[in-house]
Amino acid sequence: MTDLTAADAVTDAAAYAEAAAFLLGADWLTDSERTVRTVAVRAELRATGSYRHTPEELAHGAKAAWRNHARCVGRLHWKALRVVDRRHVTSAEEVFDACVGHLRAASADGRLQPVITVFPQRAPDGSAIRIWNPQLIRYAGYRDADGSVTGDPLHVELTDMAGSLGWQGRGGRFDVLPLIVQMPGEEPRWFELPSDAVLEVPLAHPEFDWFAELDLRWHAVPAISDMRMEIGGIDYPACPFSGWYVGYEIGARNLADTDRYDLLPLVAAHMAIDTSYDSTLWKDRALVELNRAVLHSFQQAGVHLVDHHTVTRQFVTHEDRERRKGYPVSADKHWIVPPLSASTTPVFHRAYETIEARPNFFRQPAAWR
Repeated sequence: MTDLTAADAVTDAAAYAEAAAFLLGADWLTDSERTVRTVAVRAELRATGSYRHTPEELAHGAKAAWRNHARCVGRLHWKALRVVDRRHVTSAEEVFDACVGHLRAASADGRLQPVITVFPQRAPDGSAIRIWNPQLIRYAGYRDADGSVTGDPLHVELTDMAGSLGWQGRGGRFDVLPLIVQMPGEEPRWFELPSDAVLEVPLAHPEFDWFAELDLRWHAVPAISDMRMEIGGIDYPACPFSGWYVGYEIGARNLADTDRYDLLPLVAAHMAIDTSYDSTLWKDRALVELNRAVLHSFQQAGVHLVDHHTVTRQFVTHEDRERRKGYPVSADKHWIVPPLSASTTPVFHRAYETIEARPNFFRQPAAWR
């Protein structure tokens, strides 16, 4: 490495170490093939400052990233992840088209499939494609004159940003935001998602007829689009991935949190529960019925999601399988334990350690910041 400065040598060594550690897990290669591939990766790193994964490496890495992600309770199904390689795209239109294709494939007429669509990796100069939306499907939040919000308060800032780019929403509670794509060196552009790519479920209750009159709904596919995936030292800042919802993500968080749709007071009022004292447990009773409505509605619509008791049992199955293989199980208990009936689920009673394993998914700052 006589042509490198000392700092370059350190960077080269660190990048090579990440790549070599990842390639050790390439169990589809023979020992001799792995040696040849490792030498080729090092040469590519020296020549360009980066290297490109083979399709097999990308698929293995994406599945391993899901397997290692400490905040996901649904990792039992990590091997079933469908990896869509879109590393060849060069325009915002192509990114948008691929995202629409992702949503259509993941929806599967309600038989949801785990899918990740991977766009080009971060360039050696740090430039990268970014999808501004935290999920491919999100609802707008409009600021009202009295300081309240119509729609989802979580996405007021993104709604404002979309408006500054020329998008005009209808002002409703469940307006689907446009997809905002920014290519390296270009201004962001917005694209309206076609209706056939946005599978939504209207919400009703198995016993309360009045619930349907609340005119609530939620989208079926949770497609995370603002995280970066790291595989063998390579960053993929645009890689939307999706599985299916756990019921409480909708019923106990999106629709119930006080800084989101804050529906518990409304549901309690329709149930004629005394809300003047916390000791009436009105929040608990309204929360359970809101979650019953979500589970019932998705089931009636033939759209897959899972309840918190089932998914936590599945996680314990996953955990036990991994431990038998000698594979470390990382879990962030704040995310693994459900916000509903926590102590009735098996994960509440287990201890977990959060390990920052790689490959993995990581948070990144909002693109507009």
